[in-house]
Amino acid sequence: MRSVPPSLARVGKLVLPAVLAVSFAAQVVGALLPHVPLLVGATAVGIAAEAVLHRWQRPLASAIARTRADVTFRVVLRDLLLVAGLLSHQQGQDQRTAYLPLVLGLLTFYALHFACHAAAILVRRSRTLPVLTRNVDTAGLRLRPAPPVLLARRAGTRLLLFGFPATAGLMATALTDEPLAAVVGVGLAIAVGTVGLVELLTRLLPARRPARPEEALAWFEEWLAEYRPTVALYFSGGTASAYQANMWLETLGRLGGRPLIVLRERFMVQKIGATDVPVVCLPKVADLMRLEHSTLQVMLHPANSGKTSQVLRIPTIKHAFVNHGESDKLSSVNPYSKAYDEVWVAGPAARERYALAKVGVEDKDVVEVGRPQLDAIRPHTGRPVGDPVTVLYAPTWEGWDGNPGNTSVVEAGENLVRALLADPGVRLLYKPHPMTGSVDPRAGAANARIQEMVRTAAARQDAAPVDPAARAELESAAADLERATRTGFRRAADDMERMLLQGAPAPGRAAEVAAANARWEEAYWASLPAGAHQVVTGSRPALYGCFDRADLLISDVSSVVSDYLASGKPYAVANTSGLPEEVFRETFPTVGAATVLVPDGSGVGELLASVRCPEADPMGPARARLRTRLLGPAGEPSLARFDAAVRALAERAAQRARIVGGIPAQAVAPAQEAAEQRLGTGPGEG
Repeated sequence: MRSVPPSLARVGKLVLPAVLAVSFAAQVVGALLPHVPLLVGATAVGIAAEAVLHRWQRPLASAIARTRADVTFRVVLRDLLLVAGLLSHQQGQDQRTAYLPLVLGLLTFYALHFACHAAAILVRRSRTLPVLTRNVDTAGLRLRPAPPVLLARRAGTRLLLFGFPATAGLMATALTDEPLAAVVGVGLAIAVGTVGLVELLTRLLPARRPARPEEALAWFEEWLAEYRPTVALYFSGGTASAYQANMWLETLGRLGGRPLIVLRERFMVQKIGATDVPVVCLPKVADLMRLEHSTLQVMLHPANSGKTSQVLRIPTIKHAFVNHGESDKLSSVNPYSKAYDEVWVAGPAARERYALAKVGVEDKDVVEVGRPQLDAIRPHTGRPVGDPVTVLYAPTWEGWDGNPGNTSVVEAGENLVRALLADPGVRLLYKPHPMTGSVDPRAGAANARIQEMVRTAAARQDAAPVDPAARAELESAAADLERATRTGFRRAADDMERMLLQGAPAPGRAAEVAAANARWEEAYWASLPAGAHQVVTGSRPALYGCFDRADLLISDVSSVVSDYLASGKPYAVANTSGLPEEVFRETFPTVGAATVLVPDGSGVGELLASVRCPEADPMGPARARLRTRLLGPAGEPSLARFDAAVRALAERAAQRARIVGGIPAQAVAPAQEAAEQRLGTGPGEG
């Protein structure tokens, strides 16, 4: 669906319903008088409004449908008013009777429409499997491409298009008094509707029908037995939260053993980034429990969700909470963490944080594993002389608790950006959190204003023109990345068709995707005008890629600050909490090696001066000490520590399996009998 300017969208929400209502009123008047030009003109206006509505204003079409005046009602009413006008226009009884077959033809077409709708529902149900996959060979499931989207999902648009010949024929007959035009139009509509119905019904034949749910689950269990997964990443969340899982994909792919990604929401299958790791989505709890009989030993959890408690019931798997970032916020010591077998943190600071919070997480269950994602961040080697100071402003989102100190976007964002843009020697990269504005509309509005400020300032810069060769390289890199990740699908593709297209990856695809992504990142930055300000949104370029380009980070109390410390470069934190600076630093240890900025942005000038003059930067040693405290020792790669933690937890799972498997049946029987007596059940019923 093509986008339209917001102003036109707002006008459309008011004008289109009014145009539809007026067109129907005019049709009624034209049919009763009868007045053929008014009747036909009003019908044409109504059809044009429907076309605009379904092409550019689908949310508005859905809102109108909730009033019971959906597109089916409108099409039928429009056609019947045309027929009523034709009958009123005719003088003799015989002439009126001649139009009776047209009415029967219209009723036949409407019957075909409803039959198509019913068949489309059955087809969609047959194509909804209890398990979705990516990077898995699905040859045993008899998957097929989806039917045209017009037949399968767009019932209203289908009725408008298939019924247009009938409506046009009736309009032509009203103008010419020639019934043949209406007969041809209605006949054509019936023919098209019949073809559509036959196409849908043939997809329900046994030869073209995909595997049934029970067959799909049996196939899934066979695949589990063949693949024999050892470690899984479990994730459940909303549409904007996929980044929490995506940051762990590369780490998971580099672990030993046979990794797996387990999801719960169908839409999330396509939100997960490029990876060779097999992906399975199990929306129902009963199907999720089949993992209990697999070889899975360890499950990693980057986020808490309501559905996490469901998978924690599986006793054969050991669960570790790895989080999607660590900060001084209370969310980093969520009491839910005590539900896991172990809590994996980056460094000693997080261990201390749990001890102070007293949320029930025992120190013996906290394991320091570092942050494997940060191993690829380039260390600070100094800023090239003469280049502009590249400042990355990456504020976090507003959170759930309404604390004004969560994000600087609302109170300080515009002041900070204004002060940065006022310095001609600054290049600003603005990368807001993807969930900014999801809770507080003020944050969303401020974010939009900041983006507009940055884009306006970039347009005014006297920047060198973009090199055509660099632009061509970016387009070529994007095409290579598209081919490597296979993210392009036709519009009609449904979950099953995507599952078919995203089967077992070719050997070496992971290396191909990594190379294509690295090439795209380099091409993206090279394609930008030198020194030009930039708004960075979306999953690409990645946040860590922005770290490598920045000389200075300005952020909030968030995991972004902890991660940026891996670079060793200066950073600043905006204090919108209302706390004095001394209390602010004491309350949030991650601020210990930062420059603290106030909401009015008055300290930005001094901050930039310290970056331009490294010898005037007093925080270098403090950043090194804080980096070790937050992220662990810098000498040992985090991935090695992480992999060792996975193997240790897997051994705990194996030990439990050996203990439980070694309990003799005669030792279990007395306890079972006692339980049955206590519950009042017979043998086996408990």
